[in-house]
Amino acid sequence: MVNQSIYNNKSELTYMLLQRIITASILASLIALAVFLLPAEYFALLLGLITLLAGWEWANLVGINSALKRSLFVLVLIFPMLGIHFWTYILELVSTIFDWPDVRDYSGALEWLVIPPVLFWILVMVLIRNAPAGILNLQLKLRYKVLMGWFVLLATWMFLFRLRSFYGPEMTMYFLLLIWAADITAYFVGKKYGKTKLAPEISPGKTVAGLYGALISGFVCSVILSLIYGFKWMIASDFILLSVLTVLISIYGDLFFSAVKRQRGVKDSGSILPGHGGVLDRIDSIIAATPFFYAGILLIGRSVS
Repeated sequence: MVNQSIYNNKSELTYMLLQRIITASILASLIALAVFLLPAEYFALLLGLITLLAGWEWANLVGINSALKRSLFVLVLIFPMLGIHFWTYILELVSTIFDWPDVRDYSGALEWLVIPPVLFWILVMVLIRNAPAGILNLQLKLRYKVLMGWFVLLATWMFLFRLRSFYGPEMTMYFLLLIWAADITAYFVGKKYGKTKLAPEISPGKTVAGLYGALISGFVCSVILSLIYGFKWMIASDFILLSVLTVLISIYGDLFFSAVKRQRGVKDSGSILPGHGGVLDRIDSIIAATPFFYAGILLIGRSVS
């Protein structure tokens, strides 16, 4: 009976892993096609749909059980997305109506909005690193949880869209591959060598070895890209540092959403993706990493211009 039970458990784990691999392969292929082939407007729309699905799941995670209230949360996400997407058109309209041509100079003001989410995720990383139990037991009012989800999801949509628009599909695809490679490496290195838990109160599966494996994968990815594009030493060193730190932030972003799910008492944020759970389960690392990576690319670009 014991042997049969072990066999069944192994078969179930193998089936689940196969499901994850198939789903991940399909998603990765579709995302790659979207990054390289979709026009900017359609890419923004696709990102928006993914963000809204994640918003629906976030509303459920923080305890909004009413479908009407979840729909209102999604609507509150849509309006600022439209404002950001049509920002330059809005400025042109204001310039025409009020005869204020200087207002066009504010077209780059949106770049400053990257600072709050970067600071937020750095704070989250520090708090989880130093007081994981405190994060897990933190009791916030519902309105603050709603605001937090709105804030991080909107920032992700905004800066991933701007990354693709201003820095091209190649840089966008590199960013996604960086996070995916880190996630895969952390999983397998953690399985093989993981003994010390990274934050057992929040996510018992994550290990310090997995963390180091992910950071090494970030270093390797950035070195390979630097060699391919022949970056000068100063740019390459900045890019390598940015990639490694982006991976680090992404790991703590994953832990943040794990803490939210643990507080809610659920394993996954949803069930829309076979073997992977919900949309939030697949993009939690990307949510934290996007504004940080965009800010770094922005700074590197300005330092060499």
